[in-house]
Amino acid sequence: MVLVAALFLGGMAAGPALSQQQQESQTQGTGPQPAQPAAPSPQVQPTAPATPAQPAPAAEKPAAAEPKKVGNTLGLPGKIGQEVAKAPVGKEKGYIDPEAPRGAFGIPGAPRINYVVAILWAVWVGWIFSTVGAFGGIMAGVGHMTVLGLGPYAKTFTKTVPGLNKALTDSVRTSNQFLVGLSALISTINYLKARTLAWPVGVVLALGSIAGAIFIPMLTGGKITFKQYQGWFGLFVFVVGAFLFYETTPAGQQKKKAAKEAAQAFRKAMTEKKGTAEQGIQFKSFSLGKASFTFFGAEFHFNPMVIFLGGVLIAAISSFLGVGGGFLYVPFLTTFTGAPMYVVAGTSAMAVLLSMITSIASYITVAKAGMDWTLIGLELIGIFVGSMIGPRTQKYIPDIWLKRLFVLLAIYVGLRYFSLGFFGKSWVP
Repeated sequence: MVLVAALFLGGMAAGPALSQQQQESQTQGTGPQPAQPAAPSPQVQPTAPATPAQPAPAAEKPAAAEPKKVGNTLGLPGKIGQEVAKAPVGKEKGYIDPEAPRGAFGIPGAPRINYVVAILWAVWVGWIFSTVGAFGGIMAGVGHMTVLGLGPYAKTFTKTVPGLNKALTDSVRTSNQFLVGLSALISTINYLKARTLAWPVGVVLALGSIAGAIFIPMLTGGKITFKQYQGWFGLFVFVVGAFLFYETTPAGQQKKKAAKEAAQAFRKAMTEKKGTAEQGIQFKSFSLGKASFTFFGAEFHFNPMVIFLGGVLIAAISSFLGVGGGFLYVPFLTTFTGAPMYVVAGTSAMAVLLSMITSIASYITVAKAGMDWTLIGLELIGIFVGSMIGPRTQKYIPDIWLKRLFVLLAIYVGLRYFSLGFFGKSWVP
């Protein structure tokens, strides 16, 4: 009985398990399978750090369509015409609209020159040339760059047509030199009439000035952006301002007084010795290392090579910036010839004249600088009128106060152009 009861109880316990296996076999579509031993648990392996997901490559944007080019010079001569042909067509800044009214240099859409303002500004510049002298070339540049708006216009092509930006820069530099050259011509004629032009020095200085004036357009024509030019122009204004400030100091005033007294003594001596063999400049000797000349009996010596190299350097600076270098020539000549200011002033004017003529010719022929001849012609008339007014009004304005005014103006102009050119932002309003 015990054995029967044990078998009965074992069958009762195995019944549910067998039934469950049959159900699983039916679900899988197979018969009952024998029980399999349990698989050992897999060992847990340390997981490697997850690799960061790589961003999906951005879809390539279709290339922007190349803007239509002007395609021809529009009848504009020189480098300006060549670069206008490369400009994109459009009405926005940095583009050329061939249908727009023509402005400065004949370029469609360029600033329209107010010729009344241009003439009045030239009269003002001519007046400065005949009174203060050194600051006339600075004001000529300010007129073209800022007053007539040629500077901001050139800057609009910095990225779209860099070649046009540089061509306009050359045109501005050359336009300045026309005004400086006329002023130097008027001064040279006056000194020739007074027979105070030291021609032995002048010949050597002129050769150096011509060499420097040829060299700079060949080296920099078409290569200087307006921003670069503006920065160096501003730096030069500081130099001129420092020179004018020195002339307002007691030492500068004393030197000018002595020069004035010497000039008066010279005029008196010239009157007394009229008709004598000693009158005027007399050439005595010349060699590459030493030369000499006499002026109303006083003998002066100079080294021709030093004078020549000085002429090259000063003319190069003048040609690069488009300004006169008279204020540099005079102290240079008085230092290296020993001659007083009233003797070398005429020589300085002649050197400026020859360097400006040479530089203008080089920019137009070598660098192919374009000119607005109507503007230049009207400005030359203004320069002449201003140069005639200056000597007649100078006696009513104290020289020292006039120069102090221009020192303040030099500080403002210098800071503005220097900061805009080298830092891209004006430090003054």
